[in-house]
Amino acid sequence: MEKLPEFLVWYAVFLFTLTFHEGAHALVALRGGDDTAERGGQVTLNPLPHIRREPFGTIVFPILTFFMSGWMMGWASTPYNRYWADRHPRRVAAMSAAGPVANFVLAGIAFVVLRLLLGSGFFEAPHRVSFGHMVTPTAYSAGGFGTGLALLLSVALNLNVLLGLFNLIPLPPLDGAGIARGLFPGSFGALLDRLQGNPAVSMIGLLAAWRIFDFIFPTAFAVVLHLLHPGVYGS
Repeated sequence: MEKLPEFLVWYAVFLFTLTFHEGAHALVALRGGDDTAERGGQVTLNPLPHIRREPFGTIVFPILTFFMSGWMMGWASTPYNRYWADRHPRRVAAMSAAGPVANFVLAGIAFVVLRLLLGSGFFEAPHRVSFGHMVTPTAYSAGGFGTGLALLLSVALNLNVLLGLFNLIPLPPLDGAGIARGLFPGSFGALLDRLQGNPAVSMIGLLAAWRIFDFIFPTAFAVVLHLLHPGVYGS
C-alpha cells in the first residue's frame, strides 16, 4: 500500500503515453486512407478502446512489472488494413513513425516544463538521479504536490524517451520495422513483412531489441540529464 501513490502516478503517465502513441498511429493511418483503426474507435486519446483491444498489455502486465521491478512495461496495438499497407508502403512508414514521434513530442513537453520549473526555483537538481527522480522540490515547494509533480514529469520525460527510441529499432514487431518496410518496399521490406506475422520471430525480435537498447538508453539518459542540468553532474 505504501507504493500505491507512486503506482497511480506511474500508471497515469504510462496509460496516457501508450494512448497518445497508438492514437498517433491510428490518426496518421486515417489521414493516409486506412480507416480500420478509426472504425475500432482508436483515433482518440480515450484509453478505453486501446485497453479493450489489449487488456493484458495495458492493465495486467504494467501492474505486474511495477510491483515486481519498480517500473512499468506494457504494450498496445493499432489495427490496419494489410491490403492498404501493401499498396502504400510510404504511408505505412509514416504510420509507423507516428508513434515514436508522439513519444518524442511528449518527452519534449515534459522537458520544457521541467526546465521552466527548475528556472523558477520550484525544483532543483537532486543529489542522486534515477528514472523517476530527475528533479527534487526545493524548500518552498516541498510537500505532496511538489513530490508528485516531480515524479510525474520525471517519468513522463524518461518513459517517452525510452519508448520513442526503443520503437525505432528496426526489428519486428517494433515500429522501426514498419518504417524500414515502408522505406524499402523491395526484398528487404517483403522479408520484414513475412517476419512480422510470425509470433516466434516477434518474440526473438523483442529480446534482441532489448539487448540493443541496453546499450542505447544509458547514453540517451546521460544526454537528457546533461541537457536538463547542464554542468551539474559533470561530463
